[in-house]
Amino acid sequence: MKLGFLIKGGTVVDGTGAPAYRADVRVTDDRISEIGQNLERQGREQVIDATGCYVTPGFMETHNHFDAPMWWLPSMEPMPGYGVTTSINGNCGFGAAPVSSDPKVRLEAVKIFSFFEDIPEKPFMDRLPWDWTTWGEYRSSIERNLKLPLNFASYCGHIPLRLTVMGLDAWERAATPAEIAKMAELLDEALAAGAIGLSTNYLDNDGKDRRIVTKLADDAEMNALFDVLERYPGRVFQVIVDWVMRVDAPATMDRFVGLLRGRNIRTQFTGAVPTLAYQDKIVAPAIEMHEARKAEGLDIWAGYHHVASTVLIGFMNSLVWAQINNYVWNEIIDERDEQKKLDMLADPTWRARARESWNSVRDVSRAKHADAFELFDSETNAGPTGILLSQFMKDRGYDHPSDALADWVIENGVHSNLRMEEAPKHKDALPYMFNDNLAIGNLSDAGAHGKMFCGAGDNVLLLTRHVRDSQDLTIEQAVHLLSGRIADFFNLLPERGTLHVGKKADVTVFNLDEIERRPEYKRFDVPDGEGGVTYRYSREAAPMRLTLVNGEATFVRGEFTGKFPGQVVTAVADEPPLAQAAE
Repeated sequence: MKLGFLIKGGTVVDGTGAPAYRADVRVTDDRISEIGQNLERQGREQVIDATGCYVTPGFMETHNHFDAPMWWLPSMEPMPGYGVTTSINGNCGFGAAPVSSDPKVRLEAVKIFSFFEDIPEKPFMDRLPWDWTTWGEYRSSIERNLKLPLNFASYCGHIPLRLTVMGLDAWERAATPAEIAKMAELLDEALAAGAIGLSTNYLDNDGKDRRIVTKLADDAEMNALFDVLERYPGRVFQVIVDWVMRVDAPATMDRFVGLLRGRNIRTQFTGAVPTLAYQDKIVAPAIEMHEARKAEGLDIWAGYHHVASTVLIGFMNSLVWAQINNYVWNEIIDERDEQKKLDMLADPTWRARARESWNSVRDVSRAKHADAFELFDSETNAGPTGILLSQFMKDRGYDHPSDALADWVIENGVHSNLRMEEAPKHKDALPYMFNDNLAIGNLSDAGAHGKMFCGAGDNVLLLTRHVRDSQDLTIEQAVHLLSGRIADFFNLLPERGTLHVGKKADVTVFNLDEIERRPEYKRFDVPDGEGGVTYRYSREAAPMRLTLVNGEATFVRGEFTGKFPGQVVTAVADEPPLAQAAE
């Protein structure tokens, strides 16, 4: 039996951007049942003292990749300790469903997901029950086999959709009319079963510079999928675009604008506006393109994150070398034998090729420069660590960063890591995103890249860095960006995203002076597929005073509760979006 909660003496920030106010909040069963002054305890309600705290809707993670990791890390830790109550998955065209019944094709789908999102392949294959082929069967399997601490929503990914229908040919060619029809049928099944929309990928090439399979989809394929999507009001389309590597985002967005024009499909261009200082020359043109789409009245939103990733780069598993087109260094990743990795690093012929590859890294990437890399941790403790690669070069007299790094890895071991620190944000781009009514943030990438620093907890930086410290956002603005704005985009508002009577009780309570995005640490809880475990990076809890999901506490009084009240959720399209209601 749920005892209910009475949250006393807090300041309510309702998620709409409206002014905060003092009030008590009562939660009965899975709903917010009362908000008012001086409410009295009823029955056996748990009383939470929220004096000095904000009481807000639970935070929503716009861009996660827990599709696989939740099967071996069902706590989704540390997200409850950061007030997260809803997780959006299936991003970037990736997903665990639909899936082919052909084991070779299923393995290919896993390999693609594992490579691009740094998710370990062996537990992906071994820990998922794979008792589905369609997206609807996947949802049923989640509800039957998993208990989760947060609400789970997911796109249908274009990558598994294409692979399921075309097999390995998806890497090679456009789809036939019959294959397109089958993809449309599978997408229709997914949307009917509750997928929040369709996601696709126009960012990635693999470690051999092959275009990701979705880049081979022609207009006929996309139009057929859009025909299906348009039949489901409230569902959305997402495409991740490239301002970093091949810098073909303008052409990609122009193409999709042409296909979407005249259709009633809400769209997110993930990465539509670059937000990093080193991208200065492309920020203004990107904003101009976004403004032109808005002026035309298109329902196309810009996806962004308020934190530039801190990237850990290893020599066992890392997609960074391939992403920056340093394909010779990526050969170290492809080689699985550790001694052979070391032999390659010492080989003069390989070193010559590696210098040439390093020189070919695109100028738009920070990774072209030795002062972008910190020598972070050492397997052998030979060191040095804690200094930049450029300083190591200077101290040892190296002429080229590739040679310096090769020798450092030989001395320190292939389980050592580099780190690229968080890049400074562009002075104009991030404030523009915060204040744009067709921008959606909190794209943390949590669930992916566990060995490249976990994005879980980034949400708190919006509150500490931008509200408490720099005060360039009000608490009302920040909470809106973490809750109501996201629920608006995904059409979740009728149930979630704001703190009002009758809504689902997804609630978080926190003292702004107590919370921080805590430092990363290695947590050894990821199965390695060999009977042991390996590590991911995690964080200690912020902590929140209370996190409620559907009326149950997942985090309270500084501790995880072991409760798993999360539900699979989807769009509800029978209420106007928040932005329209405000007008």
